[in-house]
Amino acid sequence: MNSKNRTETEVPVTGLEAGLMVCHECKKVVALDDRPLNNCPRCGSPIHPRKPDSVIKSWALVLTSLILLFPANILPIMKVEYMGASEYSTIMDGIIYFFKEGSYGIGIVILVASVLVPVFKILGIMMILVSIHFRIESWLSHKTLMFRFIKFIGRWSMLDIFVIALLTGLVDFGFLTTIAAAPAAPFFCGVVITTMLAAEVFDTRLLWDAGTGKDHDHS
Repeated sequence: MNSKNRTETEVPVTGLEAGLMVCHECKKVVALDDRPLNNCPRCGSPIHPRKPDSVIKSWALVLTSLILLFPANILPIMKVEYMGASEYSTIMDGIIYFFKEGSYGIGIVILVASVLVPVFKILGIMMILVSIHFRIESWLSHKTLMFRFIKFIGRWSMLDIFVIALLTGLVDFGFLTTIAAAPAAPFFCGVVITTMLAAEVFDTRLLWDAGTGKDHDHS
């Protein structure tokens, strides 16, 4: 009984508290006593307890993606020229078109990949950063899983750009019909790239540091 109570009240020791750090470049585990000049003994890269300026960089990138999200969805993303007449369509125009034509599967895929996924990624990263700022201790495991899911689905966010690139190659009949990317395309690419970078520069260990009251570098 005493052993059970002792196990339940034990606080897990972090790698940093145990005198260990991980190189962010080659992932080598380095003991603090073996750190010559604060550099990794294998690759020579600087070693830090946490990724430097992780929270600041993540905030800058995710706010940039939030700003880019509006022109990406408001401006036309695809331009179709048929017999000299030009027609522009936004992401939502394409989704509505597929629903009207009865292609619900394609419409849902584009809706999820091009609209819901970017919004989920932005809101998810912002929620994690806010929880670090206010040192919210609840749901740490769930927030960690959500962050891993955000990184996983990032590769599917460029679906609209892939479709436009495919159509540009397939539907090109010279002066009859041509398809090209419209002004929203670079903004949409910017949303995808900045959210992926925001997730890449973020150090998930800061989430647990803030939640458990550790005073490591949160900058």
